Amino acid sequence: MAGIYENGQGADGANSGTPQLGRIFEHGYPGGPANGFGSEYPNPFLKQHIVYANRDVPNIRELAVYRQHGGYEVAQRVLTTMQPQAVVDEVKKSGLRGRGGAGFPTGVKWGFIPKDIFPKYLVCNADESEPGTFNNHEIIDLNPHQLIEGMIISGFAFGATAGYIYIRGEYAYGARVLEQAIAEAYAAKLLGKQLWGTTVDFDLYVHRGAGAYICGEETALLESLEGKIGQPRAKPPFPAVAGLYAKPTVINNVETLTNVPRIMQHGADWYRSFGTEKSPGTKAISISGHVKRPGNYEVPLGITVRQFIYDVAGGIRDGHELKFIVPGGASSPWLINKPEHLDVLLTWDDMAAAGSMLGSGAMIVLDETTCVVAASMKIDEFFKHESCGKCTPCREGTHFLTKVWERIEHGHGRMSDIPLLDDLGKQMSGGKCFCLLGPSAVAPVTSALKFFSDEIRQHIELGRCPLGYNHPPVAAHAVEGGVHTGATSVLAR
Repeated sequence: MAGIYENGQGADGANSGTPQLGRIFEHGYPGGPANGFGSEYPNPFLKQHIVYANRDVPNIRELAVYRQHGGYEVAQRVLTTMQPQAVVDEVKKSGLRGRGGAGFPTGVKWGFIPKDIFPKYLVCNADESEPGTFNNHEIIDLNPHQLIEGMIISGFAFGATAGYIYIRGEYAYGARVLEQAIAEAYAAKLLGKQLWGTTVDFDLYVHRGAGAYICGEETALLESLEGKIGQPRAKPPFPAVAGLYAKPTVINNVETLTNVPRIMQHGADWYRSFGTEKSPGTKAISISGHVKRPGNYEVPLGITVRQFIYDVAGGIRDGHELKFIVPGGASSPWLINKPEHLDVLLTWDDMAAAGSMLGSGAMIVLDETTCVVAASMKIDEFFKHESCGKCTPCREGTHFLTKVWERIEHGHGRMSDIPLLDDLGKQMSGGKCFCLLGPSAVAPVTSALKFFSDEIRQHIELGRCPLGYNHPPVAAHAVEGGVHTGATSVLAR
């Protein structure tokens, strides 16, 4: 993204004392705004954008432009003519499910908030840290006011008077975009006290994280937001009862909140005209790896994996064939090149029935040139680095998984490593870890053993990669000791 701003400022905003953002004028998001503005590739399955509404409009992130296209009119109508419960009921009727990974019904989640405890808080989880995910990035950078409007409406629905956008530390530019957008909204009296002449107050703040993956877990996020070490809390109590500062709190994902203005603008029935009965609406999915057209695409829920890869993202790069898919971010079990996986529907329930998950909408597609051992090792190296260390199975388990993968990768593997990997995975699954980070590290292990055990055996027997890649040699004692963590293999070669 560096160098795409007409004022010469880089993506990190260096050498700028004020958030002078400039206007995007080059191709910033593959599959997204071409030349900064329009949809580059045809999308045969989507009749109308919801999450990426107005992505074709130049400079839609500026308040004046956003308002020219109806921005904040929905929020004004909702706050001045509707009751909060009516908003909750409409969102429930729409069937909107959380887009952060779990897919829990949003309106139901709002309904858990006690009505007689104050203050209440709304927290936007913008800690987009799942490897392969960058769909929230586009919303934050290019259309922040749709997110802000969604937060105003959502806060009104369950009585929150303050909201926080917790954004990952690496999104320095995105944080500046949000800060400027919020400042514009305050100046226009779209945030603050007595909005549109009502008794409704809503203040909004940006909080930058420090780069911890674990803070994508909602209670670890709350700990970090309170200035503590980002580690998961014991539940119960749940955030709806005792969340931020021990007060009732709703935590929703960026994409979830960005859906709300469109639902309240057009109605639940219109929203349900997209997607399926149990998974209504659309999903913004980031696709990367060995496809011809990587990028962000908004698609109606219910199309197949095959349709998304081949009809939307252009298929596998020329001269190669699909090997496996990491469909919902690095923490999701893999799918492989067989009809029953390619024809699974992109919905929460269908992906779960296929043994994987839709997750945060991050599909990594890899072809036959990818070494399964190297891919698994790199994923588990990530989880080892990001483990918060609170519970022993995750803290020690991610370390030993990585050590075994490294041993196999660098030619010192043994056949006993295969059942060892399986046993380590079992010790980290089934509720033995404090949160889901530990089981997430097991996903590449179980997937590799289930679908590619022969390749792992060949790696061990040959003492090298059977695909012919010459990985940097590492002394056996270094791998045995688990001190080597700087392997240069990558997921997508």
